[in-house]
Amino acid sequence: MQKQARRLVTSVLDVLQPIVRQRTEALVPQLAKVLDAFAAENIGTQHFASLTGYGHEDQGRVAIDRVFARVLGAEQAAVRLQFVSGTHAVTAAMFGVLRPGDRLLSVTGKPYDTLEEVIGLRGSGQGSLIDFGICYDEIPLTAQGTIDGSAIDDALDRPCHMALIQRSCGYDWRPGLTIAAIADVCERVHQRQPNCVCLVDNCYGELVEYQEPPEVGADLVAGSLIKNLGGTIAPTGGYVAGRSDLVNQACCRLTAPGIGSEGGIGFDLHRLVLQGLFLAPQMVTEALIAADLIATVFQRLGHPVQPNPGAKRGHLIQAVQLGSLEAVKIVCRTFQASSPIGAYLEPVPSAMPGYATELVMAGGTFVDGSTSEFSADAPLYPPYNLYIQGATHHAHVCIALERALTALAEAKLVNLPAN
Repeated sequence: MQKQARRLVTSVLDVLQPIVRQRTEALVPQLAKVLDAFAAENIGTQHFASLTGYGHEDQGRVAIDRVFARVLGAEQAAVRLQFVSGTHAVTAAMFGVLRPGDRLLSVTGKPYDTLEEVIGLRGSGQGSLIDFGICYDEIPLTAQGTIDGSAIDDALDRPCHMALIQRSCGYDWRPGLTIAAIADVCERVHQRQPNCVCLVDNCYGELVEYQEPPEVGADLVAGSLIKNLGGTIAPTGGYVAGRSDLVNQACCRLTAPGIGSEGGIGFDLHRLVLQGLFLAPQMVTEALIAADLIATVFQRLGHPVQPNPGAKRGHLIQAVQLGSLEAVKIVCRTFQASSPIGAYLEPVPSAMPGYATELVMAGGTFVDGSTSEFSADAPLYPPYNLYIQGATHHAHVCIALERALTALAEAKLVNLPAN
């Protein structure tokens, strides 16, 4: 079984070489953009240090903000280790900008699970947006998983203060939004309501394409440092970026009015944040190659995948429809056993803060919860879709994939080709 699995993975990798070259060639301009940002801000070892206490005039923090703003094509950025997750950064952006009576419109359907309680779609009495008098509407995606432009036009007949655009698929079966799609929806929104703030949840999407949402009309973006831009080594944190006034409003929610982006220390971790950003283009490229590999292997075995191998991608996530709970458990178990950290652990279904249903996760990562390192997770309901993301090097994914296929074949859940 193991030899058959290895032959399958090796043969797929050979077939994918043109795509691998394409992904690798796309890395060069991305890395050049990052290098140019470092050079433009005269980054030196003095920026590795951080202050204590309030962090006023912390030169390392200021320099990091400027570098990230350049990479993201934004007027301003605020990169803070005090953001505990991407959800936290998106939440600060929404609460910072929205006021009682304002209307929030999700143009990409139901938001990611962890934002449901933030908005007030689930739970009560926790100080959600709805608790604070924010009106919320959402526009379902089309049957093809794309943005419904005509429905957006209709929804914008009423005043709207913020349009929420989720770049990744979350736990939906749809492709991630490309930069072209984000540009189209931002233009559509601003044509109808010029003062409506387009907020992009940028998680999993950074550096996947050359341009970023602020360069194509997004007013504000937010994301996590333990995803793409952290380069697999940032220990925690998140960011907001975009128009200066909106970034400051989001920071006032993170800290306090009057402090905004002017406070907060880096806990002597600035070097890791900067080095992570430098590594990020390479790590994103490896993750994209790994996603193409996973998609091709499982598609050959008859499993639906989203997106298809070699497709234009808007994010790092590769979804595979495994069809059974047992298959999900086996793949997660073998992925975990193939990880550098916690290989001895067995993933079991459990509740997770912010999620409505139990999940099973494989994540033997150096940074806890990192999804720029190799990880996989699945909600426990049919058709049992597994969402896989990240890779520090695609060779790691080859090894994990071989072992997962072997285990699935031994359980008679897949039929591996004989040669």
